[in-house]
Amino acid sequence: MARKKTTAVTKEELLLAALGFGATVVRVADTARLAGLETTPSDLLAEFPCAVSIAVRLADPIMDAIYDRPTPLYSSHYSRVNAMLDDIAVRVVNLLQAGGSRAMPIPASQILDAERWTSFLSHKAVAVAAGVGWQGKNLLVISPKHGPRLRLVTVLTDAALEADEPLKNRCGDCTRCRDACPAGAIRGVNTQSHYASRDEALEFQKCVTQVRDVFGALPHVAGLICGVCISVCPWGRRGAKRTQGAA
Repeated sequence: MARKKTTAVTKEELLLAALGFGATVVRVADTARLAGLETTPSDLLAEFPCAVSIAVRLADPIMDAIYDRPTPLYSSHYSRVNAMLDDIAVRVVNLLQAGGSRAMPIPASQILDAERWTSFLSHKAVAVAAGVGWQGKNLLVISPKHGPRLRLVTVLTDAALEADEPLKNRCGDCTRCRDACPAGAIRGVNTQSHYASRDEALEFQKCVTQVRDVFGALPHVAGLICGVCISVCPWGRRGAKRTQGAA
């Protein structure tokens, strides 16, 4: 019996399928834009010219209830959304492979280096390159529609998918995240595209100490999470009045 011929998945088919799987935003990055990005292994991107950035929006009532610390409800939601993202990524991989392409899902939240808090690659860097959003002063991806209220996952592929363009940074003079940070870790420095290093934007050790030693001791709060700078960002709040600089 002759083997059935496969048909490559188009970008439109991929986007519609991923949205049907539960994604909120799906965009494609040319991995050439990620040249110099630290990955594990170092040649992770070598065989994959495209990276599909997939985002799921966090629930507004949960994020709105965060003031100066993470809540048990946010802790549970955070874990569930990460699991959902991994499920969507596997489904996207299966779709691409059925169309004859190679594809690899990168876990939504898996720390490989506990000292430096690094993983296989930065989902945020992929999302910025794909135009999901820009890099905010809190180092998170800020979407014009969803703000930083997104969790991310990445699928690497050799499928011939047209890449999307990055977005212009629109944080402007807004300092909401800096002013609200319980650790005082956010420097409030802006960038046009991305920071040369995370230390340029963030006093990283202050952030680590806060989420590990302070928030990590809270009852019913698992994982290294905070959520305060996500909650206060005017780009993510439904109907919130944005600062003049962020408009």
